[in-house]
Amino acid sequence: MGMNDTKDRIIEYLYRSHTGQSSGLYEYLRQDIADLSLITVKRLLAKLKAQGILTTEGRGRSTRYVLTPYGKLTHAIDAHAYGMDEPDRRFGYTRYQFDLLPALTFDPFLEEEYACLAQATDLYRERIETLSPGLHQKELERFVIELSWKSSKIEGNTYTLLDTERLLLYGEEAVGHSKDEASMILNHKTAFAYVRENRDQFRTVTREGIEQVHALLTCDLPIANNFRSGMVGVTGSTYRPLDNRYQIEEAIEALCAAVERMPHGYAKALVTLLGLSYIQPFEDGNKRTARLVSNAILLAYDCSPLSYRSVSEEEYREAVLVFYELNSLQPFKRLFIEQYTFAADTYLVR
Repeated sequence: MGMNDTKDRIIEYLYRSHTGQSSGLYEYLRQDIADLSLITVKRLLAKLKAQGILTTEGRGRSTRYVLTPYGKLTHAIDAHAYGMDEPDRRFGYTRYQFDLLPALTFDPFLEEEYACLAQATDLYRERIETLSPGLHQKELERFVIELSWKSSKIEGNTYTLLDTERLLLYGEEAVGHSKDEASMILNHKTAFAYVRENRDQFRTVTREGIEQVHALLTCDLPIANNFRSGMVGVTGSTYRPLDNRYQIEEAIEALCAAVERMPHGYAKALVTLLGLSYIQPFEDGNKRTARLVSNAILLAYDCSPLSYRSVSEEEYREAVLVFYELNSLQPFKRLFIEQYTFAADTYLVR
């Protein structure tokens, strides 16, 4: 077992136990590493503490190690493997972690990841510079159709891509589908038009902007537009978001502050998408709102918006689930980079 594997085992232990002493970690690791010494474990724990991944409580023989929010946010997780277990058998958190958003004081993208995104953006901007109005309109229609279809499908909508195209271009509702499904798709078109026309205001994320996008996405649907004052469950997860309206308002303030600290549009978009999905301030429509506000930020910074066309709903949900339960943004960050490079190479939306 290599050093990275040992590090992963330590972090998994602390996820499960929430806290641990060097002696307990030593005994746990010795199950797989027979020649491991206690000194080696203590050195590794000291290294992880110096990196900001762990912190300590107590002193001397009472010293206990705890994962920091930074350690959780940056820990690489196999989202699919984690999601394969039944919800009650998983070891993630079941409650909102108040120290998570305030801990987002660092750029979540590594230098090489940022370079990949920047290169995709440069190529995207070059391609749209000479775009004719007619071609741009066709590209915009294509993007809106694919975004509306995929974002709705992630939420369980059963319209096909062709059904969505007929609805958005010709106003033809699909036979055998509910009115609410059609409204969900049509609302995506309206919401995207709004964020595109008002992109500059989304250089700063505000509660008012979030609420406006949510109102557009839930128009004609039986969903309240105000922040929740009760509990909401997450299908397939033991995670339970906040159920107190005042705490939800404070969480949104913490999210807006975290987004403001981010150094560029990519990071702002990623943190907004995950943060809104995590807080779930509304009774429904949260992830849709997160995707549209995230796209508004990308447009505000002259970046390509994301349709998520090429990602499976399962992969999307697994990556979000890991953020809910383990607070790691790594799986969704990988998905974000993949979808951004795909979108920048596929669409011509300005």
